[in-house]
Parts: sequence; C-alpha cells; structure tokens
Amino acid sequence: MTSDIFIGGGGPDYGTQQYMSLGYANRHGLIAGATGTGKTVTLQILAEGFSRAGVPVFLSDVKGDLSGLAKPGSETHKLHGPFSARAEKIGFADFTYEAFPVTFWDIFGDQGHPVRTTVSEMGPLLLARLLELSEAQEGILNIAFRLADEDSLPLLDLKDLQSLLVWIGQNAKELSLRYGNISAASIGAIQRRLLVLENQGGTGLFGEPALALSDLMRTNAQGRGEINILAADKLMNAPGLYATFLLWLLSELFEELPEVGDPEKPKLVFFFDEAHLLFEDAPKALVDKVEQVARLIRSKGVGVYFISQNPADVPDDILGQLGNRIQHALRAFTAKDRKELRMAAQTYRENPAFDTEQAIREVGVGEAVTSMLQRKGVPGIVERTLIRPPSSQLGPVTKAERAAFMAASDMAGKYDNPVDRKSAYEILQKRAAEAAKQAEAAEEKAEAGSPQLREFNAARRFTGGRVARSTAKRSQTRQTQSIGGAMASAVIKELQGTTGRRLVRGILGGLFKGR
Repeated sequence: MTSDIFIGGGGPDYGTQQYMSLGYANRHGLIAGATGTGKTVTLQILAEGFSRAGVPVFLSDVKGDLSGLAKPGSETHKLHGPFSARAEKIGFADFTYEAFPVTFWDIFGDQGHPVRTTVSEMGPLLLARLLELSEAQEGILNIAFRLADEDSLPLLDLKDLQSLLVWIGQNAKELSLRYGNISAASIGAIQRRLLVLENQGGTGLFGEPALALSDLMRTNAQGRGEINILAADKLMNAPGLYATFLLWLLSELFEELPEVGDPEKPKLVFFFDEAHLLFEDAPKALVDKVEQVARLIRSKGVGVYFISQNPADVPDDILGQLGNRIQHALRAFTAKDRKELRMAAQTYRENPAFDTEQAIREVGVGEAVTSMLQRKGVPGIVERTLIRPPSSQLGPVTKAERAAFMAASDMAGKYDNPVDRKSAYEILQKRAAEAAKQAEAAEEKAEAGSPQLREFNAARRFTGGRVARSTAKRSQTRQTQSIGGAMASAVIKELQGTTGRRLVRGILGGLFKGR
C-alpha cells in the first residue's frame, strides 16, 4: 500500500496488520512506553516509512542510536538478529535492508551542522522560559524587545541582548516613566541567567547564519524525504535548552508555513522525544502556546509526534489531539502507576478480543498496542501489534562515518562558519563612544571659556603642576575676594533702600536707648 506506512502486526498472537495512513499522518501521534520497551525502534521505522513516501522528517537523537538510519542494516549485525524471520512472520514481504538520506545537526556544532537562530526570532516568551525568569524579570525582557524594535537594534546573539540590558540599566530612571519600574536587581538576575546559559553552551544557538526551515524540508534525487537528525545526547544535559529549541522550531513552522488544508501526505513530520521535558514545570502561557500550535499546525501540513514514557506526561488538551497511537508496555509497580495505566487504556477504542489494560501491561519488547486513524479520521480499534523490523542499521554509526556523511551533505559549508554582522552590540558601542567624545569636547569648550582654567591649564603644561597649584590657589583667592566684594556691594545696596534705613534706625535707636 503505497499511500500507507506499514507498522506491523500479523501472526497468530496478533491482530490484523497495522498501517498509518499518510492522509491522516498530519493528525499527530503518540509513541509511549517504559524504558527499554522499543520506542526507539518504533521511531526508526516510522522515519523510514515517511522518508520512503517522500516526506521529510525532523527528530532528535537522545541516545545517539538513530544515526544508523544513514546505513543499511544487515543480518550479521549483532543487534539485528533474525529480522528477516520476523518480517516473514508478520507478512512484511517487501522487507529489505537499505539506507536513507540523513542530515546531521547539532546545536554545539560537534556531531552535525550547527543549528542557529537569533534572539529576536526566539522571542521573549520562549527566552523567558529558557532562562526560568520570574514575572517581573520577564517584563523587563519584554521591554528590551520593544526597545530593540522601536530603535532598530537587531538582537542576533547573546551579547546583543546583554549590551541592551546594560543600556536599559543605565537609563532606567527615564524608561521607568514610560514602561514601569525597572530595577537593577531584576536586570542583574537576567544577566546572571544569561551567564548560566553561556556556561551550558547555549551561546552557539544564537547567531547567524540562522537555520532556514526550507533546509529541513528537502527530498533527494530519488524523491525520498530527508531525515534530519539533531544530536541530543549532550544537549540533554541542558533540558531547558533542548525543550525550548524544539518548541521554537515548532513555532517557526507554524508561523512561516502556508495553509494547505488536508494534504495527501504531510509536508514535514516532527518527532518530539522526551516530551515530558516540554511540559515539566512549564507556565500556563507556554502550555497554551503548545496546545495552539498542535491544534492548528495540522492545517500547515505538519505532523507532530510526541514520544514519552507515559501518556500522562502530555497534558490532556494536547493528548486528545494525538490520533495515531503506539503504546509500548507500561509498568505498574505503584498505585499511581496503576491509575495511569488504567487511564491510558481508557483512551483507546476497545477491542472485544482482549482487555486493553492487561495488554498494555503484558506486551513484550518490540510489541505494542496500536490504534491508527482510519477513514474520516475515526480512531481504529486497538490491536496488539508486533512492530516491523527496521531496514536501516540498529545502533549508531562510527565517528568517521558520521564525518563522511557530513562532508557529503548538501548543508556542508552553509552553516559551519558563524557571521557576526552589525547589530545591537556594535550600535550601542558606537553610540557610547560618540557620547563620550561629545562630553569630552563640551568639557574642553567649557575650560577654554574660563580665564582661570586657561591659566591653570597653561601653568600645568609648563611647570608640571607646581605653578599650577599656586596659580590655582591665587585664582581661588581672587575668586573668594570677588565673591566677598559682591556680597559687600549687595549689603550696601540694601542698606540704601527703605528696609535698610529702618534696620539702621532700629539698631542705632537701640544703642542710644541703652545709653
């Protein structure tokens, strides 16, 4: 079936063969299951199926295993085992070992082509989430972005944002009248969080050349969709950076892609591994944003698949929009586990042939309980399914093989070298230098107009400071005398007036009366 992706099934102990319809693949999906139950292999066979159909894929390689998509599998490979026998058992007659077109990406630039965006494109909401800012600190970040827009200050990398925050702190009194209170403590807290982000390696994420979304939506000469693999094994050490980057990428797809309605197949399929990191301790505004994107991005031709250990990791409002589901085994060791297992089973369309809750508990490695959308988007009856074997290599490629794939990629050289063009940092530095120069010129002009200062500067230049000090002292004496003379003149003038004469008469009268 060329319009479908074969998932697995068949055999006496399993239900009918399971296919994912390409026409409903943009209705999103869920891959869930405990550690070690086969989620990575399921992700691999789905990526292969979409690529065969000419659909580009973006996925994150959390364990480092998915790089094997670039190489064909083999019966002699230690991880493959008798895959041809499994394929025969489930009726997968077209099973062959083959490689797929792969592009490697890496935020740190070590295991793939660098991935960058600009601070402006990230936006204040996601950046505040990344930096774990308070409400007051997020408010100042919003002020920074507003000022950058109004004053044409491009925010490209972290030093642009840092320099703008310094400028805001220096002008906080004036800006507070317009935007509200701007405290030095909040600015300092944001700067410290930016320092933490730098220490985590986040500096490489921000800058240019920024990633073009079109480079993620390519097909090769044979019409196969490109599988874009983001190296995430090191990135998982900074889970906030990982989740924020993937959410930014999803938001950019939503903002930039045109409406296509219900296409025959997706324009791109996006796999979000370790999905619990996205929703863990996330503010309501961020969860609402994800829900909005998940609800509306379907019409842009993008399918989003969340991968997590438990369906409970995904909020109910988002979980209800995930039509294609592959549920590997869940363990129920505690009362909380049993409750979540029961709730997971209740989300499937029942099959009278078996108990869904029991099946989810009992399926083995490489098996799953599946439900795919059918005609008119109706959820299919839940089935026990033996997942088909992958055609590509199980396990990672070597470092040398990865380097060779990167060198042969169409993206080689396009993003490797960063570009630092004129932006907020350079503009503010130039303004500061010009302001300092103007202040110095004004000071020199003021000095040039004062005879005492001219004399002082001349003495300082010719005597090395000794005459300068005496000249300054004489100047101060003359200045004191001139001030005393001015005060005496003012007193005499006052005494000549009516009030002065009364004052004199009062004083003299008192003296004569005393005598």
